[in-house]
Amino acid sequence: MTSAASATSTAPNEPAIRRLLRATEVDTRMIDMIGALALIWIGFNVYTVAQTGEGLFLTPRNLWNLSVQTSSIAIMATGMVLIIVMRHIDLSVGSIIGFVSTIIGVAQVHILPLYLGLDNPAIWVIAVVIALAIGAAIGAFHGSLVAYVGIPAFIVTLGGQLFWRGAAWWVTTGQTIAPLDDRFALMGGGPHGSIGATASWALAALACAGIIFGLYAGRQRRARFRFPQRPMWAEYVIAAVGCFVVLGATAIVNAYPWPERVAAKYAADNNIPVPEGGLYISTGYAIPVLIALVTGLVMTFLARRTRFGRYVYAIGGNPEAAELAGINTKRITVLVFALMGMLAGVAACIDSARLDSATNVLGQFDELYVIAAAVIGGTSLAGGVGTIYGALIGALVIQSLQSGMVLLGFDSAFQQMVVGVVLVGAVGIDTFYRRRTAKG
Repeated sequence: MTSAASATSTAPNEPAIRRLLRATEVDTRMIDMIGALALIWIGFNVYTVAQTGEGLFLTPRNLWNLSVQTSSIAIMATGMVLIIVMRHIDLSVGSIIGFVSTIIGVAQVHILPLYLGLDNPAIWVIAVVIALAIGAAIGAFHGSLVAYVGIPAFIVTLGGQLFWRGAAWWVTTGQTIAPLDDRFALMGGGPHGSIGATASWALAALACAGIIFGLYAGRQRRARFRFPQRPMWAEYVIAAVGCFVVLGATAIVNAYPWPERVAAKYAADNNIPVPEGGLYISTGYAIPVLIALVTGLVMTFLARRTRFGRYVYAIGGNPEAAELAGINTKRITVLVFALMGMLAGVAACIDSARLDSATNVLGQFDELYVIAAAVIGGTSLAGGVGTIYGALIGALVIQSLQSGMVLLGFDSAFQQMVVGVVLVGAVGIDTFYRRRTAKG
């Protein structure tokens, strides 16, 4: 039996980079995605320097806005990973966002205040529960048609895309519902929808402690089952890099202050004297970003540490074998689509809160960006392969491209062309990897 020694056996002349990747067990495709993301960021920043004389992309303000804009796509991409892993697709998530947002908008503005009174703190809680329930119900309905009726997911969700977009218009007759509950609007981010510098640093310290504890627990678990161990230096490298990323991200979001007018109004409302240079209040992490991060952690645990997650990957790898093994594939299909719908409900809350309004066009084309994020993140359209963290990075790549092109003044048609090229390229890379693996 293998002892709890080093998990790596390296050749004498093996390059240092390859030895490092092998020892740390880092996914090389994730390194590729991070490298592509770095090139996008640096490229846009250099271009803005050439155009305006100063770098506009790699600034705390732009990176903070980028993180907020990425949150809803990232949340849905975590669910789309499981959908695609099971060899299905969901084209309806954008329309679900539009429909759910109109329902909770009408509830907050026209229905709940009649029974609970204006500015009741329960309004936003009920609105979120309604969003999650409706999203999950729609997803479960789609999953039932796929699993029990046998209609292909492409057709079911394409029909759902058309139906729920029309239903969203029918609920509001095309009108915009605003303003929403003040507490609910905090879910959209902004100066008041953020946690500030102190809480952000405390959260960063907690995250670093979690990284270290996770590595320690993983090492203990490997020793208990006599699995090969990573070298200690590799554990130190992983801990150092992880903590560096967390602390660096925290420093960036804390370097973005409240807008001057917002800070001045806050000072006036709270009788705070304003210094000569103005009141500097760090924004910190935005609430939608924290929701996306928590969603990523929960979905990672669900996919990697639960029986449900193992069943999803087993079905995606070989549906016939999974069914012969006794897995209730129909039930898992319904649950996966229900989970996807619930995540779309979360995204609907974030998007409508950020706009402080509900409209039937909310979420338009989001299904394409969500699918693109999952595929760019390494999820194979052939099924059975995909990671949650890859989808989160893929969402950041997609949003970085959009944000950079908007910053440079590119029109929407060109933006769609670029996203299309990137999506096709990602699928091409996935095909290349699968062919190389099959030959190897």
